Amino acid sequence: MLRKLFLVATLALATACSSGGGGGAELPTGPDLMKKASEAMKTVKSAGFSITTEGKPNVPVKKADGRLTAEGNADGTISLEVLGNLTEVTFALIGDTVHFKGPTGGFQKLTRQQLAQFYDPSVILEPTKGIAQLLASATDPKVEALESGSYRVATTFPAAVVSPIVPGVTQGVNGKVWIDQATSRLTKASLPLQGGTVTVSFSDYDAPVTITPPPAT
Repeated sequence: MLRKLFLVATLALATACSSGGGGGAELPTGPDLMKKASEAMKTVKSAGFSITTEGKPNVPVKKADGRLTAEGNADGTISLEVLGNLTEVTFALIGDTVHFKGPTGGFQKLTRQQLAQFYDPSVILEPTKGIAQLLASATDPKVEALESGSYRVATTFPAAVVSPIVPGVTQGVNGKVWIDQATSRLTKASLPLQGGTVTVSFSDYDAPVTITPPPAT
């Protein structure tokens, strides 16, 4: 009798252990998930974005926070390293005009083409250059786990598709991305580079966003 009870308890424990951490659900295949995520990102109307760095990666954009629209408009702040100096810039990109302001003085104007020489955040939602293209270009993606409602995927990205999003990248990147289980949209990308790591995060998908010029001074 004691032996039978011991066997029942052992089986119950083994079953509980095997079903823990995600309910034992089968993970999707990497290529299928990335294809689905790429298509999902093409339909995004707006998003909040954040770029942070750890260590000293050799990229000019050290930090950024802002909002983006599918039409190519954007606003927020960007911390850029130019000639060894870190400068925070407040910007509003509307059509072909960029309103920007440094730490001192008022707002000035650039064209979108002039801004692109440094960094154009609106490219992030551009279907042929931004996140959708990044996900579609992933090499040998492997789904590692389901974490807090997002699939964690390890993969390699070509430098050519990373550099429009993170300027300064010149080599392929072995990174990780998190894809929302419910919507297949990207929630975060972690990109280890020489000297440090760049993390790109997204929030507030399809929230109403209106980008307006700053008040005249």
